[in-house]
Amino acid sequence: MSTSYRQPGVVLTDRRFTVPLDHADPGGESIELYAREVVAGEKAGEDLPWLLYLQGGPGFGANRFIGRQAWLDRALREYRVLLLDQRGTGSSTPANRQTLPLRGGPAEQADYLARFRADSIVRDCEYIRAEVTGGAPWTVLGQSFGGFCTVSYLSLAPEGLATAVITGGLPSLDAHADDVYRAAYPRIERKVAAHYDRYPQDVERARRIADHLLTRDVVLPSGYRLTVEAFQSLGLMLGTADGSHRLHHLLADAFVRTPAGPELSDAFQEQAQTLLSYAAHPLYALVHESIYGQDARPTAWAAERVRAEFPQFDAAKALAGDAPVLFTGETVHPWMFENDPALRPLRETAELLAARTDWPPLYDRDRLARNEVPVAAAVYHDDMYVDAGHSLETARAIRGLRSWVTNEYEHDGLRTGAPRVLDRLLAVVRDEA
Repeated sequence: MSTSYRQPGVVLTDRRFTVPLDHADPGGESIELYAREVVAGEKAGEDLPWLLYLQGGPGFGANRFIGRQAWLDRALREYRVLLLDQRGTGSSTPANRQTLPLRGGPAEQADYLARFRADSIVRDCEYIRAEVTGGAPWTVLGQSFGGFCTVSYLSLAPEGLATAVITGGLPSLDAHADDVYRAAYPRIERKVAAHYDRYPQDVERARRIADHLLTRDVVLPSGYRLTVEAFQSLGLMLGTADGSHRLHHLLADAFVRTPAGPELSDAFQEQAQTLLSYAAHPLYALVHESIYGQDARPTAWAAERVRAEFPQFDAAKALAGDAPVLFTGETVHPWMFENDPALRPLRETAELLAARTDWPPLYDRDRLARNEVPVAAAVYHDDMYVDAGHSLETARAIRGLRSWVTNEYEHDGLRTGAPRVLDRLLAVVRDEA
């Protein structure tokens, strides 16, 4: 039974759907999906077109907006919006250290999680579309990984789409995970350099923290083991509009004086563990590299292996000389499954996924070349998370796609630039810009 309720300016309805775990076996095991329907309060009784929102990630549930926040305000002017928690995230049969043992051991867990990629997410969307829209095609808005899913949608089931809008989420159609991270590390290095240019005092602060972590065993209150590699991974923030500023404030007061000498402050440790923990989104770590798996080659911890090709990211070597300690970005590493209490029980499962060689294709180049769905995509020129070069190559491969290349926004432009970003893309896809 659906439950409706109100927030300022909107009517919300909680909706639940039962879909096959494996869409190739529709009569087999099923899982439950959750989505939140949102409509402007003044339009609650109107027959409006639908917009499906696919969240970035992988591994994150849809935004829990309050009222008409961010891009939602623009969308509600003309759409009824469905905020879908993709399978395994949010309230859609969550997959984590607590629930995955219900599947059995690591091998069974890995087989289960292999069905949590974009192809399954698209088929979930098609499965529920008939119930939601009565069979009418809908507009899809895909942010980041949600954009990857949207390109899969255009490949697998374009008949379900009226239009498609993508923000910071045009994937390479055929790059292996190694290629993705080979392109990523130089982008990350440029973001770190820009941060140190903005806040030169952070060079010494980061070196001091890294030196402290290399000479001490630091365990955060949550049980997270804070190694120097974990500290460097805080650079994930640098790809957002305010991330450099937030990182600066985190580093500013990292130490306090104690009877035993300088120690990392409780305040720093509390913030660090919140930023580093995967407790709320373990799928991000478990299936992240699998979103690039499309052939017989395993992903095999690509980010960790490729990092060795960029020795400037070695903190110990940086400290041995006078080089700055470089932060890292959107990369997943084996040590995360040792450091993070939320991931430790899933280490063997992660290893099996990293070794997997039977990933099916996610994109159909021939079908994309014949695309007839109106598509617009924002490509952020300085995007730290998704390579702009890969995105533009894909833009050229999708027939009729209109791209908007901008350096006005970072990867989270849909949030920080709303409603202008969505307004611009809707105009582009309608050929009104």
